[in-house]
Amino acid sequence: MTTAVSVEHLARACEPVGDLIAAIRPEQWKAPTPCAEWDVRGVVEHLVGMDLVFAAMIEGGPMPPRGADCLGDDPVRAYRASSAALGTAFAGSGVLQRSFPSRLGTATGAERLQIRLYDLLAHGWDLAQATGIPVRLPEDLAEQALAFAEVQLPSQNRTGRFAEPQPVEHTAPAVDRLAAFLGRPVPWQR
Repeated sequence: MTTAVSVEHLARACEPVGDLIAAIRPEQWKAPTPCAEWDVRGVVEHLVGMDLVFAAMIEGGPMPPRGADCLGDDPVRAYRASSAALGTAFAGSGVLQRSFPSRLGTATGAERLQIRLYDLLAHGWDLAQATGIPVRLPEDLAEQALAFAEVQLPSQNRTGRFAEPQPVEHTAPAVDRLAAFLGRPVPWQR
């Protein structure tokens, strides 16, 4: 992938997802999502948890406890705080060039940032589908995330992470094509 990724890209993706989360009504938190194993709260919990995991990985800090409720009684605040922590971690000097090991292998900070972006954009799409709340995810970032995922994921086992790619019109918006590549049916039906 030759397109450079930056911390500004992360901020441009985090903001609209945060605005969507802030618009979720109380009765929507238990709604089903395209991620069959999670309701709306579960998707937001995953987003916050992964922000915290990536920030800990980049900064060399302790990992958040598995299964802990990282949303508390204010999911919007938890999301915004985790997004800020993630942005701070990726903004560190030389982070994008360094390599970081994980149970899935070693990747550079730039590659980790790309992974975080495609996960964030796909789950922003999931939340929009589940709640009906419109979200404007940056089309250029979705296109870039899709190109990265298409190169990265065929070499990895999808089991437990993503379903097989689903059919989608080649003229569909990039975020729809990203969602389909990551195993979501487009359009999604409850």
